[in-house]
Amino acid sequence: MKPKGKFLFTSEAMTEGHPDKICDQISDSVLDEILKKDPMARVACETMAGMGFIIVTGEITTKTYVDVNKIVRNVLKEVGYTKPEYGFDYQSVGVLTSIHEQSPDIARGVTKKEKKEVGAGDQGMMVGYATNETPEFMPLPIVLANKLAQRLAEVRKKGILNYLRPDGKTQVTVEYEDDKPKRVEAVVIAAQHDPDVRLEKLRKDIKKYVIEPVCGKYLDKNTKYYINNTGRFVIGGPVADSGCTGRKVIADTYGGMGSHGGGAFSGKDPTKVDRSAAYYARYVAKNIVAAGLADRCEIQVSYVIGGVEPISMRINTFGTNKIPEEEIEKLVKKHFNFKPASIIRELKLRRPIYRKTTCYGHFGRNDPDFTWEKTDKAEILRKEAGL
Repeated sequence: MKPKGKFLFTSEAMTEGHPDKICDQISDSVLDEILKKDPMARVACETMAGMGFIIVTGEITTKTYVDVNKIVRNVLKEVGYTKPEYGFDYQSVGVLTSIHEQSPDIARGVTKKEKKEVGAGDQGMMVGYATNETPEFMPLPIVLANKLAQRLAEVRKKGILNYLRPDGKTQVTVEYEDDKPKRVEAVVIAAQHDPDVRLEKLRKDIKKYVIEPVCGKYLDKNTKYYINNTGRFVIGGPVADSGCTGRKVIADTYGGMGSHGGGAFSGKDPTKVDRSAAYYARYVAKNIVAAGLADRCEIQVSYVIGGVEPISMRINTFGTNKIPEEEIEKLVKKHFNFKPASIIRELKLRRPIYRKTTCYGHFGRNDPDFTWEKTDKAEILRKEAGL
């Protein structure tokens, strides 16, 4: 049943200097550097960050060589960990690596004799989601949370708020009425800063330069603000908290709206259906909503390791469908191919495009490299549905 009345929903996001996001960026930067020279490489790269060190590990099978140490330091430099007083900087951090080849037991399932086929790199279920409540076809809370995190980085890098440091988190609570977003109930910002800035100034500046430009039309006199709620956030990044690749899967996707299959994205080449099938499920769900077949759509798909076809698919439109869900499923099976090899070809996933997916969401982004955000099949779906 479609929910009625009022309710609150909250999503959070992180800046690129957050310890977990540092790890995501390093893992996907390693993947990108390998794909530049070896598009057929198998990569499962994991990173951990702690006080004074970065560990890069995983399974990588490739014909090329990349300088992992250099990649790590470049990421940290670009993110903004450039000053020794932060307690963690790109020049002095210790970098450890422990990388080996993909297990032959996995490889035999992924590599098929038929060159055009690819077996799924693992078992599991993946979920795609779309809603027409925003132009991005994404839930409003995660859209706003991601934009706030992006704006925090922007005002820091442009010197608008030059006392900010790289680490930070955002959180937005949206009030819904009859399933439609109406207003922002609360905004939470945690922004790392230099020790000499006054809290009163920081709160005033962040409200003016970060929150209002992003959330403006959804704010009202009753909106609550929680800006650096403990009163101080000087020690941050991996000095304050360890980080790991793939630890922010909800922020990476739909902010908690809809389901999640559990698999992380970063550091994985597209034979890993945790990533590629989740991207494709988003692509399909977005086209369904863009076609007007439903106001909301969630697709779950599942695979067995080595399989070239999904073993299940479920479409849920939460009672917002304009035609029967069985008809939507028939259209999906007619116009979309969930085989891993087909997904990789159709979305052009063997390219070095992944570093920029790591921060501010893998979905809802207006970037031509984010091929899973296209709505190029919406018109044919609309016509064949008779809408």
